[in-house]
Amino acid sequence: MANHEEQKPLMSQDEEEKDIYKGEKEPETKNAEFDDHFNESTMAPLDQPEDVYVAQPEVPQRQPWRTGLFSCMGSSDEFVGSDLEVCVLGLFAPCVLYGSTMERLYPGQSTFSSHCMAYSSLYFMGHFLFNGNFLAPCFSFPSRSALRHSHNLEGCGESLVNATGCCSSLVQDEERLERCESVLDFAAHFCCHQCALCQEGREIRRRTVHPAHRPRYYMTTAPPAQQVMSSSQ
Repeated sequence: MANHEEQKPLMSQDEEEKDIYKGEKEPETKNAEFDDHFNESTMAPLDQPEDVYVAQPEVPQRQPWRTGLFSCMGSSDEFVGSDLEVCVLGLFAPCVLYGSTMERLYPGQSTFSSHCMAYSSLYFMGHFLFNGNFLAPCFSFPSRSALRHSHNLEGCGESLVNATGCCSSLVQDEERLERCESVLDFAAHFCCHQCALCQEGREIRRRTVHPAHRPRYYMTTAPPAQQVMSSSQ
């Protein structure tokens, strides 16, 4: 008769490892570094997030106008010739002064002609219908707001609050302050139209250069590399 070998029961992998290392003592330092790293005393609770400090961007301080609303002759500085030109244009040709201001504010090919023609049309229409320049200020007053925004200038309301100290809460509310400044820009153009145009012309000539005098930059291109024709084999 054939000898039947004794069949060992199947053992799992964990039981096999226990059988191999049977009788050996497990060292006390096993996983010591792992336990020290994840000690409960050093772990921060998940329900208590750390305080994160986010730096707020600094708002640049607004600058005052360099000339006043009624400083028709300027401030007797190095721009005295330009101030006299602005005064003459504001008195006899406000359409040209407005077009020149818009050309410096929004440089472009047809900026001067388009704004000058639109202003002239409203100027003559206002004199024909209402015997006065009452339509052009409604068209030109946004230039004052655009000039304030582009150069971060103080408005009439903010300068008045800084000078008197009253209604200081108005300066802290940006949206409310901007609505108030827009109304004051319209009032300045409607009540003192020529003075407002002259002030804007003096201010933008002190801060920007005429587009015709700005340096022009041309894109330089490198010449192509020298090509050599190889003889065909």
